[in-house]
Amino acid sequence: MNLRLRLDCTTRLPVPAVGKFRRWARAALSGWRRRSVAIGVRIVGAAESRTLNLRYRGKDQPTNVLSFPYEAPPGARTDVLGDLVICAPLVRREARAEHKDEQAHWAHLVVHGILHLRGYDHENARQAAIMEDREVRILRRLGFPNPYT
Repeated sequence: MNLRLRLDCTTRLPVPAVGKFRRWARAALSGWRRRSVAIGVRIVGAAESRTLNLRYRGKDQPTNVLSFPYEAPPGARTDVLGDLVICAPLVRREARAEHKDEQAHWAHLVVHGILHLRGYDHENARQAAIMEDREVRILRRLGFPNPYT
């Protein structure tokens, strides 16, 4: 699969190298039948995350990852899957609070976000179980532990 990943970082906090994001994205896209995929990843601070979360989800707080699937106009063909917005300070804070390796948490959020772009969701218990099982299997293949235990 041809993966085009654009990484845009607006925070001064250290973030994983673009190669890691590509590796995690490829893992989340494994088994998919698209030949070419384009994804944008924007790493932001808490203020921007909060603004976007309020605007698009009605929640007045920062969130760790937002997914914005691209919806092409009818009849148009594109390899654009969508965009992820990840809040770097929240990734760091959650990893520390949950005693997780920070790289593992970054990987989980990338995988989680891309699964949303692919149409997975967790609005009910059945959907959540399917999505979480997929995440756990992908992360295991990447060498990371189950993020839900």
